[in-house]
Amino acid sequence: MHRLASFDVTANIPDENRRIVAQIGFGVVCALAMIALRAAISMWAPTSGPFALVYPTILIATLYGHWQAGGVAYLISFFWAWWIVLPKAHSFRFEIATDPPRVVINALAVLIVLVLAEIFRRAVHQVTRARDAELERRQVLMRELEHRTKNNFALVASLLSLQRRRHDNPEIVEALDQAIGRVDTFARAYENLKLTEAEGSYVPMRQYVGDVVSRVSAGAFHDEVTIEVRASDCELPQQTAVAICLFINEALTNSAKYAFPDGAAGKVSVIFTGNEDNWDLKVVDDGVGSAEEARQHKTAGTTGMGLGLMEAFARQAEAEYSVGGATQGRTVHLRRRSGE
Repeated sequence: MHRLASFDVTANIPDENRRIVAQIGFGVVCALAMIALRAAISMWAPTSGPFALVYPTILIATLYGHWQAGGVAYLISFFWAWWIVLPKAHSFRFEIATDPPRVVINALAVLIVLVLAEIFRRAVHQVTRARDAELERRQVLMRELEHRTKNNFALVASLLSLQRRRHDNPEIVEALDQAIGRVDTFARAYENLKLTEAEGSYVPMRQYVGDVVSRVSAGAFHDEVTIEVRASDCELPQQTAVAICLFINEALTNSAKYAFPDGAAGKVSVIFTGNEDNWDLKVVDDGVGSAEEARQHKTAGTTGMGLGLMEAFARQAEAEYSVGGATQGRTVHLRRRSGE
């Protein structure tokens, strides 16, 4: 409906003269379409409503072809109806005494329609231009915000690294290392979003998931671990895409820390399927984890921070989150169903 309201037959014609010619041509086309329709109606109602079809003709011509098209359609269609349809046919003379004021009233009424249609067309296009300018301004502000956010993450990571060098306590160093890693996770999420920025506010998930997994796995897993990525070719809103990215980061980080100790070999699969309304994400490894171990970790708090973050990212993505395991391995599942 919005596209129909803002449609303009000359929108893509840069030259002014060619634009006027196109507008006049559109007015002629509208008038000829009315004449053809009126000729068909005249087969069973020869003289009824001689000017009835002139009104929608002028309205359409003016809305989509400017006042020039409306004016041309007005002259052709109105005088054709007067000449052909209004008694006396094939003449501008009148057979009925009330026909002269009838013609004048219809002529003025059609002219009013033309003027109002042009005013409405200009108002719609003005609002559309203002909206587009506002959207562009917001996109610029969003890019600036993302840039500042990325810089702030880098600053926080630098401050934490500086603090880390001042401590010799292994527990404090480990805690600071985890904090630095998670700040870096957030920074990478926004970096990936910038690299895969889609038109508008949607992100192509096949490329986005692949980039995220590639960046995380490059520094987190040793050479004996194989990483597999399968992602559907769909687009999701930026907010949802970022939440999924952060969830993948955290799930892969936990897998790298606990699933393959002492250089053990294994495989991690990241599988994303679905569409905007219904999608599934699974991060599956064949490491040493199990369902019982996952419950113990959650109870004991060993991975409490990681699990808490994944739960937060699941809420941001408006999805359900679960952790399961088999005799060997662990599956982290994030799922969204429309209406749930």
